[in-house]
Amino acid sequence: MISRHISTTTWNAASRSSARFSRAGYGIIRLRSLATLAETVRSDDTFGIPVVDFGKFRTNDPAAKLSTAKEVVDAFKEVGFVYLSNHGIQDEKIKNAFKKSKAFFDLPEEKKVALAWEDPRSNRGYVQKGRERVTQSSDAEEIAALREKAPDYKETMEIGRDWDATWKNQWPQEQDAPGFKTTALDFFKTCHEFHVLVMRSIALGLSLPETFFDDKIQEQYHNLRLLAYPAIDTRLLKTEGSARAGAHSDYGTLTFVFQDSVGGLEVQNPHTKHFHAATPIPGTIVVNVGDLLARWSNDVLRSTLHRVVAPPAHNGPVTPARQSIAFFCNPNGGAEISCLPTCLKEGEKPKYPTVQTEEYIVGRLVP
Repeated sequence: MISRHISTTTWNAASRSSARFSRAGYGIIRLRSLATLAETVRSDDTFGIPVVDFGKFRTNDPAAKLSTAKEVVDAFKEVGFVYLSNHGIQDEKIKNAFKKSKAFFDLPEEKKVALAWEDPRSNRGYVQKGRERVTQSSDAEEIAALREKAPDYKETMEIGRDWDATWKNQWPQEQDAPGFKTTALDFFKTCHEFHVLVMRSIALGLSLPETFFDDKIQEQYHNLRLLAYPAIDTRLLKTEGSARAGAHSDYGTLTFVFQDSVGGLEVQNPHTKHFHAATPIPGTIVVNVGDLLARWSNDVLRSTLHRVVAPPAHNGPVTPARQSIAFFCNPNGGAEISCLPTCLKEGEKPKYPTVQTEEYIVGRLVP
């Protein structure tokens, strides 16, 4: 099996004795087993996010699907993140989603504020710059203090399933943002379909039936988040505690991150606690495990801390504007999340009690 890793170093090695290191780009690491991957990521010098060719899973070849599934699960076990190439989502569809997202954020502030996010149970609408501070803390006073001292330097638009009987999306007028609604809903549907495929790969990789998760995620209880990070004085991002988005884990099963070319996403090495750049790679989607999937797997799969900072190669006085799109995948709202049968060793007890999806996520969103 051959996988590429992105890292702050490059390692092209046929053997460890002949390994050479340089401080540029990314390279190829030959991985023959999970033990090799586990060993590789434990050093900051060789840590990287695996790149997996997901096109092999999208075939009808059972052996290719199983080998890909194992690569995906191995990456989630050791890193919690993976780049998926040949994912099947058309490049033009992604570019159009970015285009419509930018057009929305370019609207006058009063047009956007009229669509403001209001309720964590809904988790829909516009979040203006300075309102949010992502953190691992659950203490309301601590979160408020962090938000006051070092708010996240970004604005977002949150979109959920459009047919929800209780909670409605906040849409701009068509004349203000032509094609925005139809583009967002089409992208939401595409990402849900991709979620089903990736969860099927995880099921196979965990020795479960391929469709194990299908009836637990079909309600599309997801969140599409469009993000705009304005250009900013680089010195502000160097201030202690400041970031475009603070260090945090995600709440659901998986997150799909579509990046532009600017960069700035960093992933914590779970073994050393040091952060590493998740360099944008054209044609790939960054996928990471969320807290609910980690609970579901009894922490066999890792939910890894990550953040958005100034790009590592940027030394200028102004950090350029950045765009990204995140699709937060969740189980059905009423799904009961308890330890998967293949993630519990004989005689072992689950680490976590059963939790309902909606209660858990709303609890994490309440400030």
